[in-house]
Amino acid sequence: MQNSEQGRVRKQRFQQRLNVLHVSTLHRRLKQHLPAAFNTRWTRRHWIHASLFAMIGALVATIVPGFSNAIDTPLSSHATLPLPLPPLAPGQSPYSLPTDTWHTLRIKSGQTLSSAFDELGIPSTVMHQVLQHPGTKAALTRLRPGAEIAFDMPKSGELRGLRFDRDASHRVELSLAGDQVHEKVSTRATTTRTVVTSGQISSSLYVAARKAGLTPAAVATMTDEIFKYDIDFDKDLQPGDRFSVVMDETWREGERIDSGDILAATFTTGGKTYSGFRFERGGKQAEYFDITGRPLKKSFIRMPVAYSRISSTFGARRHPVLGRMRMHKGIDYAASSGTPIMAAGDARVQFVGNQRGYGNVVILDHGKGYSTLYGHMSRFGKLRTGQHIDQGTVIGYVGMTGLATGPHLHYEFRVGGQQRNPASVTMPPPTPLAGAELAAFRAKTSPAMARIQGMEKLLYADAGAGGKAQPEAKRKGRG
Repeated sequence: MQNSEQGRVRKQRFQQRLNVLHVSTLHRRLKQHLPAAFNTRWTRRHWIHASLFAMIGALVATIVPGFSNAIDTPLSSHATLPLPLPPLAPGQSPYSLPTDTWHTLRIKSGQTLSSAFDELGIPSTVMHQVLQHPGTKAALTRLRPGAEIAFDMPKSGELRGLRFDRDASHRVELSLAGDQVHEKVSTRATTTRTVVTSGQISSSLYVAARKAGLTPAAVATMTDEIFKYDIDFDKDLQPGDRFSVVMDETWREGERIDSGDILAATFTTGGKTYSGFRFERGGKQAEYFDITGRPLKKSFIRMPVAYSRISSTFGARRHPVLGRMRMHKGIDYAASSGTPIMAAGDARVQFVGNQRGYGNVVILDHGKGYSTLYGHMSRFGKLRTGQHIDQGTVIGYVGMTGLATGPHLHYEFRVGGQQRNPASVTMPPPTPLAGAELAAFRAKTSPAMARIQGMEKLLYADAGAGGKAQPEAKRKGRG
């Protein structure tokens, strides 16, 4: 009650002071604007001015006291009381906050598990203890760049736990307690999406492919497997060439964690479009076919050793060792010792051993009367007679065993047991799909081709009409 009475008195005093101030101000304004009003008789014009100023003064007197209500409002009082706090641990800062003891390490290119442990100062004995746990060594010794490992390490610096992904769907958490290792496996939900991506080359294929979201492995599949027989990626590519790819991707918690095989791909260069579709037939490994069902892989590769040059062609010549004219029934490829030698085609190993002037030699039977011979090897690959091998399998290494003056490969191509010139002989065409296999192939590849055509129609419609195609890479997915 006392506080309320004091507030009312203060309000009245404030209003009185405002009234005095209003009157004084009004008197001064009138004297300035109407100096003759105080010495002469007022006219009608003087009375109008006086009334106007009086009205303004009344309005100000009405508005200003309203603010005094807030000024006169009594302030609320506050009380400060002491609050007891729990005692700090010895050596603990009063400003320290609890922190997460998990340290996540992303594996870099070329980094090993041992170097990852060394980076965090974890002894090698602890690493060996972890690797001895069943199923752990296989997962941790095949880490790919970008894989993450989390280490539970408190301030003491001792490893208390380890967390990593065993595969795309399972996360493993290991707890270390002395000599004991306890394992906890949790399942992580994943989804598979079929996506179509497209890109256009402006500077290089690799840059355009990475911009389109393709992994280095996918780029290698395009260049070294699908289109290597039709496109010379060192010489043929030009700015404006484009590609499209359909592939499966594995996603987990909004992040792409893996890419599957390329299901379909097209590549446009030099005004011509090449296509490749992945398909499995007759219990064989999956391979790529063109839109008509013909295998993209040729029956034979003409040069079974890379990084080489032809040192002696097919035909009559003076033998470099015997010194007399003699028919040379193959091609010699000069290369440094130890260069890998590849099987020219799918085959059955017919012979592995030593044959007089050929030195260490391998003979492959490709069926239908075709065979190849590889001589002067320094050593053999992992072969045995009767074994079936695929085209490109390393069968040996360049050397100079037998009658040879330097390291090289002597390569013969035989048809019905007769040597033919490997550089000019007509290679047998691969067997195309037919019948039920061709029908299954078309049913599988038609949707993929439709998606590619839809994407390219959207992106490159202007290019077909003589306009400039869009250079941006685009992706479109479907779960």
